Amino acid sequence: MEEANVMISRDGEAVKAIKDIFGGTVGGIAQVLVGQPFDTVKVRLQTQPAPKPGQPPLYSNMLDCVRKTSKEGFGAFYKGTLTPLVGIGACVSIQFAVVGYMRRYYGEKNKDPFLTNPQLYISGATAGLVNSVISGPVEHIRTLTSKQPTQTQFYSGPIDCIKKIYSSYGIRGIYKGQMITMIREFQGFGGYFFVYEYLLQRAMIEENKKRDQVAKWKLLLFGAAAGFGMWIPVYPIDVVKSKLQTDGFTSQTRQYKSTIDCFVKVYRNEGAKGFFKGFGACMLRAAPVNASTFVAYELAMRAIDKL
Repeated sequence: MEEANVMISRDGEAVKAIKDIFGGTVGGIAQVLVGQPFDTVKVRLQTQPAPKPGQPPLYSNMLDCVRKTSKEGFGAFYKGTLTPLVGIGACVSIQFAVVGYMRRYYGEKNKDPFLTNPQLYISGATAGLVNSVISGPVEHIRTLTSKQPTQTQFYSGPIDCIKKIYSSYGIRGIYKGQMITMIREFQGFGGYFFVYEYLLQRAMIEENKKRDQVAKWKLLLFGAAAGFGMWIPVYPIDVVKSKLQTDGFTSQTRQYKSTIDCFVKVYRNEGAKGFFKGFGACMLRAAPVNASTFVAYELAMRAIDKL
């Protein structure tokens, strides 16, 4: 009898995980389609070289970057979309699956469906670490392909980029910048899911409603707030990550010897503002992209539960 209960429990957990994965995939697709143009602008601003004395920067500001990118055609804003569409869909499904598992784990441990603040943060941070196994190479490839101008493309697309890097530098080349990606994901997703779940839990308690009864417009606001909760604390780390991932692969072509060296050189050459290149594009992106991600996830989960 006890073994039967264990089997039922495992089957139930597997079904819940599959639901979270499906909901996360839907959320991830929405995230990429809404966010890719913002990401392209952000990466180009982050990775543009420091201007030489007496010369203007490649992009003077966010609007200038948008204007110059638009000259390459509308498709330039969606360069490298195939990789994130597949990869980010997988990443977001992993994030929601891990957070869903952690939420149920802590709920059983607390004998209360509402988690404490530290538990909410740890749930998101754990999801970020697991997610980084896929997000690291996905963002590396997306960063390289979205940065290059249409007129002078070294990589014809994401697949070509992967082939060229792997053939020359192996799996370590694909996972370039992985350590700083893990640091960003831990803090970023800790704050991300903490903000969203905290606001959602508070609404459920104050309104005495179940998760699937919370108004959709509130989910949009909570998702937008989660985006800011993620990006504001980790943006300087993301800038360094982008610079490391677009740096050369060999000692002869590499500009930065290490993560610390990158931090030092950015500060020395550009000052504190160097860590906030593309910040405006990121903040504009944060609200619509993450609002759409969470709403798509929640609506997908509600649809599944009705089947």
